[in-house]
Amino acid sequence: MKLFSELGLSAELLKAIDKLGFEQAAPIQAAAIPILMAGRDIVGQSQTGSGKTAAFAIPAIEKTDPNLRAVQALILCPTRELAMQVSEEFHKLALFKRGVTALPIYGGQSYERQFWGLKQGAQIVIGTPGRVMDHMRRGTLRLDSVKMVILDEVDVMLNMGFRDDMETILKGTPPARQTVFFSATVAKPIRELIEKFSRNPESVKIEQKAMTVPTVEQVYYEVDRSYKIDLLTRLIDIHDLKLGIIFCNTKRMVDDLVDHLEAQGYLADRLHGDMTQAMRDRVMNKFRKSGLEFLVATDIAARGIDVDDVQVVFNYDLPYDAEDYVHRIGRTGRAGRSGRAITFVSGRELFQIRNIERYTNTRITRAKIPTAAEVEEARDNVFLDGLRATLKIGDFQKQERLLGRLLEEGFSSTDIASACLAQIQNRESAPSKLAPHAESSERQSRSRSSDSRAPRHESLRDSDRRQAPPDRQSRGQFPNRREHSTPSNPAVLTPAAPTPTKTGPLAPVAPVAVVASAKVAVATAPETPHKTSPLAPAKPKASRSTPPDFTRLYLNLGLEHGIVAGDIVGAILGETGLPAKTVGVIDPRERHTFIDVASETVNAILAKLNRTQIKGRKVKMKVA
Repeated sequence: MKLFSELGLSAELLKAIDKLGFEQAAPIQAAAIPILMAGRDIVGQSQTGSGKTAAFAIPAIEKTDPNLRAVQALILCPTRELAMQVSEEFHKLALFKRGVTALPIYGGQSYERQFWGLKQGAQIVIGTPGRVMDHMRRGTLRLDSVKMVILDEVDVMLNMGFRDDMETILKGTPPARQTVFFSATVAKPIRELIEKFSRNPESVKIEQKAMTVPTVEQVYYEVDRSYKIDLLTRLIDIHDLKLGIIFCNTKRMVDDLVDHLEAQGYLADRLHGDMTQAMRDRVMNKFRKSGLEFLVATDIAARGIDVDDVQVVFNYDLPYDAEDYVHRIGRTGRAGRSGRAITFVSGRELFQIRNIERYTNTRITRAKIPTAAEVEEARDNVFLDGLRATLKIGDFQKQERLLGRLLEEGFSSTDIASACLAQIQNRESAPSKLAPHAESSERQSRSRSSDSRAPRHESLRDSDRRQAPPDRQSRGQFPNRREHSTPSNPAVLTPAAPTPTKTGPLAPVAPVAVVASAKVAVATAPETPHKTSPLAPAKPKASRSTPPDFTRLYLNLGLEHGIVAGDIVGAILGETGLPAKTVGVIDPRERHTFIDVASETVNAILAKLNRTQIKGRKVKMKVA
């Protein structure tokens, strides 16, 4: 495995890659990037989801001249969905390359937007063959300055009947261009295209040799990305898992996931390439001595982890390479013990499961998402097992005097036992009423014993008693630990909203303040009645600048509608499942509110929030 820092990339690209959280290059990236940077033509064979987009995007960005306002790189994709996905990847990687602009052009999008983007001098164009041909005929897309042409998923484009279009487009580009073909297979029609339009191309093929894996129970769950954390905590609780490793593809995801798990009372720590060797050793020693329940790690940091009694390996992110999958699940089921490997997949990643099955010569079973009722039943079983063990051992103080007093007062023995059990269960759920720091301390103090411990379903049990808003229930995919569906639909779950503290659910404080429980900066006037009251609200805060990595959104609700910062934070985090640090400064005004959110989450937030309500009022949100 190679690090991106070993590929001779510019500081701007390395900064963007680091911001995305990647450490090591996928096999196709490590093989293709040096060849493309050297100016050679290439034929790349790699499966979907292997990281091939970055393999051609990084060299294309590096070789683009920001001072030349003309199309220098052309990427052809078979569908508009893939064109949009590739365009998003280019935008992320070119974030710090000033002057480099990527423009998607595809059918179904406004011509005016595409005309404007081309007129402004976009240097990288990502498009579908039909729309690219259309712009060529109109004269709005000139290809005389193109230095690189990339054909992504050539086999799919040929199957869709785009051969003539591809040939016409390639003939319209300069003969000295660099030509790049990426395809899962290289059939005869593709070889004919390669021979006709490339010059001594170098072949890069990621071999997938059949390989068996140890006897480990392997399952996968098909789940939307925004609900992964909810499914993870639900599976931990229902299986009462005590020691496991959770693999993510990026350092950023590792850090975010550890924050989520710690906030919900799990003993978790991280392991990735930004940590010094001393820090890694300290975490590993803690994990080996059972001072941690869950180790969240990237592949590069996790190689060589040797702990015999790991119960489960979670593939929170599906690895790019099937070989990495084998290395990951090999961390469990060691020394003759049984193990479990659980993988989360979403969307197109389902095809990668089939590739892994072929590579490992093993069937990976699709599993059903557990319901709230199943989790509750598992909680009760663990609770009863603990009681049975205590009764069998007899290691408890007799309470005849107290029982006698209650019996004399006319209470039955079954009612007394039921009341005692209810008190114990209520006491276990009590931390949810504490402030966040107190809750975390109390939960962590109840660390895992050698064989059994009280299950962590308290917040899930409490939240099951609360009625979720109808609009949320209808859209939720499955519940999490904090908020669940009604009994009439126990399989439906929704994202978690922030837990209220003693001082109120993220209530606004000073004109600019930080709410500790959600780490959200709130800019607001003191909470006062409407201006018709004798106590009119203070003059709204003056304009402010939005941080570079954030985008300001406009919300059509404000102080006049009784909306406070906590309502907005709860709606955003609850509907999207994003971490709290996604939300920045909240600036409520009389009739509207400005909200700073992380730029990469804007589309997700707009899509979710514009279909919901806050305090019964329809939300209208847009970029300010």
